[in-house]
Amino acid sequence: MASLIQTLRRHTDEVSCCAFSQSLLATGSVDKTLRVYSTADFTELPFSPLSGHGYGVHRCCFSPCGGHLFSCSTDGSIRVWSSETGELLSMLEHPARSPLRVCALAPDSCLLVAGASDGTVALWDLPSKTLRRCAAVSEASVVACSFSPCSRAFVTGCTRGDLKLWDDGVGLLRAQKDVHDLGVACCTFAPQFKVGELQDRCVEFRLASCGQDSLLKIWIVSQPWTMTCLHTLTGQTAPVLSCAFSADGELVTVPLPGCQTHTPFVFFPALSPFRRYVTAVALSPASGLMATGSLDRSVNVWRIGDGCGETGKCGRKLPGHSRLLLADWTEIDVRSWLREEGLDELVEIFRANNIDGPEMNQMSKETVAELGIDGYSYERESIESWIRGKTKTSPMTNLPLQTTLLTPNRSLKMAITRWKSSQ
Repeated sequence: MASLIQTLRRHTDEVSCCAFSQSLLATGSVDKTLRVYSTADFTELPFSPLSGHGYGVHRCCFSPCGGHLFSCSTDGSIRVWSSETGELLSMLEHPARSPLRVCALAPDSCLLVAGASDGTVALWDLPSKTLRRCAAVSEASVVACSFSPCSRAFVTGCTRGDLKLWDDGVGLLRAQKDVHDLGVACCTFAPQFKVGELQDRCVEFRLASCGQDSLLKIWIVSQPWTMTCLHTLTGQTAPVLSCAFSADGELVTVPLPGCQTHTPFVFFPALSPFRRYVTAVALSPASGLMATGSLDRSVNVWRIGDGCGETGKCGRKLPGHSRLLLADWTEIDVRSWLREEGLDELVEIFRANNIDGPEMNQMSKETVAELGIDGYSYERESIESWIRGKTKTSPMTNLPLQTTLLTPNRSLKMAITRWKSSQ
């Protein structure tokens, strides 16, 4: 699903962030610099590295048009660079010079928000470079923020574990307490939105959040401003430090070195070349590329799928279900996923019962049993011995088994491994 095509080792300290424009890749580091590369051949541009921050760079992002590069730092400033020449165009400072942990640009390029270690956010009017408001939004450090696709709201995440939704005047719209135990690490809106078919024509956005609790959560944010958790995705054995939506809605989250996860609804790349924590992820808006940064000072660039993006001009297009959340899967997507997971014996059962993504998402042990699938976990040796016997029924429900296919319970195995390592 993802193939490593380039490793960049130009930073002298931990990589903290990375970002794509249509033709460039930017990376930021604790070494106080940003480095800028061409995505055509990953050569570093002549004006790179960009220096000037007094302390480490925490976050970087490009403007939608790609003409400007923004970076924020522990030195309490945001610097705006020309992505064509590397020239420093302007510098914005937090009123109290509090260390800035994150910054985000509105999709319409009118507003820029930054989260600080003192629990405040600073909101600038970008065209005039004037501070619109600086307000306390948390008792803990603000380490994550993202604008909605409409540019009229933004979400913040803090080290206390809360997610809060704000309007463009920093007025509180919604607060979700204790979303991630030990703190939020990252949050991001999907670039798309959905307009409901009901009379109120409610607008819905997708939001992803991840944190120190090793969880990735998918939220529906809708007007009039509510937040509903759609999925809680497990399977990681360590903190999830970064997540990102691609331009077509595919969600990518960063596992630890060597971690392979097969959870449906999310594409997890295998990042085995890294020797230490993966700290950042970014996806190219057009070219089917993904960049991941690590504490080992390296940046890996990956090709997603066999082709060069959604168009498939350089190869095969990604399967439809790989680009969608489980709630969006059709019946065909479900059956395609079953085949990819080696569960061919279940394809006809799911076809006969017209099971699509939303229905599969709601399946319980009881509904699974009704399909003739056991759905319980056993020791392999014991259940294989049971199946070899004359009785072809479930040991738990005593109902006939329509299939004797055994599927490894990977989530349970990882939970046992995690418990054993903590003893």
